[in-house]
Amino acid sequence: MNDRLLRALRCEPVDRTPVWFMRQAGRSLPRYRELKGDRDLLEVTRDSELAAQITALPLEYFPVDAAVLFADISTIFLGAGLDVTIQKGVGPLLPHPYDTRERIRSLAPFDPRDTLDFVLETLRILRTRLDVPVIGFVGAPFTLMTYFVESPRSRERQGTKVFMWRETELWDELMSYWTEHILAFARAQSEAGAAAIQLFDSWAGCLGPEDYREFVLPYTRRILDGLADSQIPSINFATGNPALIPLLVEGGGDAIGLDWRLPIDEAWERIGFDRAIQGNLDPVSLLASKEIAVARTDEILRRIAGRPGHIFNVGHGILPETDPAVIRAVVEHVHSVDPADLRAAGKGAHARRGQKSVS
Repeated sequence: MNDRLLRALRCEPVDRTPVWFMRQAGRSLPRYRELKGDRDLLEVTRDSELAAQITALPLEYFPVDAAVLFADISTIFLGAGLDVTIQKGVGPLLPHPYDTRERIRSLAPFDPRDTLDFVLETLRILRTRLDVPVIGFVGAPFTLMTYFVESPRSRERQGTKVFMWRETELWDELMSYWTEHILAFARAQSEAGAAAIQLFDSWAGCLGPEDYREFVLPYTRRILDGLADSQIPSINFATGNPALIPLLVEGGGDAIGLDWRLPIDEAWERIGFDRAIQGNLDPVSLLASKEIAVARTDEILRRIAGRPGHIFNVGHGILPETDPAVIRAVVEHVHSVDPADLRAAGKGAHARRGQKSVS
């Protein structure tokens, strides 16, 4: 088993930097379009064998160090018996928003091990087929709420934020309900074969630090503390606002996943070097050219300087227009660089600077 990812999550030295990509099994791969056909994402997710094939598909194109479960963050809505669909250009869509006491109180408890067994079966299939870890994932409560209390959601998530500020008790009730079930779903994925869990808070960047601390952090911490108690490796990922980094650290996780809005070495200093870091190539650079993408990859590796605990990734999902050949070139470049050589080069440069200052 290729264990680079798991070693990096523990901040242990690795022979090569582990690399995987968010949305690596998606629309950028020609074979994906063939396998999926005209079925929507949630329909594919319900087909465990097909979802397993698509999860494993990237390994036919580039030698990544992990597969990521093919599903959607809204899959958990199916577990609650909700009629969720995914609309192109809009995202997850419910028949109506859950923004009243009556609708919120209509939510019933559920056990993901029963109602989402098709996801767990996908993981059980993959456990027997792959020699790289499979990353499971769950949507963070706040990001789920952007689809839940306003459906369809607004571009600036204003409906979610207004509800959060006006209906603080109902907000806590909703966030607590989903926090409990997200944690249960993450644990079930680990039991079924996921080697690590990534928590996606894709839209948390629309919040300022004070709102994040009050309305989001307690629930994120409850999930990630619960995974730590169960000894499940986790990645805490959010986008859009570097000011939230200290709060992400407070929230927990073995690694903090970053977008591209802050240089990765500066971000790691803010996080603390006792925590692993994931990122942070701008996915748009993969559209520019192979040379540009590799050069930007090299700059990230240079900034990391071989320090143990780095997982290379894009700062959000791979875009559909991306050429798989460019992705492969980036993976091969990451794997061509020995972190020990980067560490030695960094020490050598430091020593030369010290000699110059003495003279």
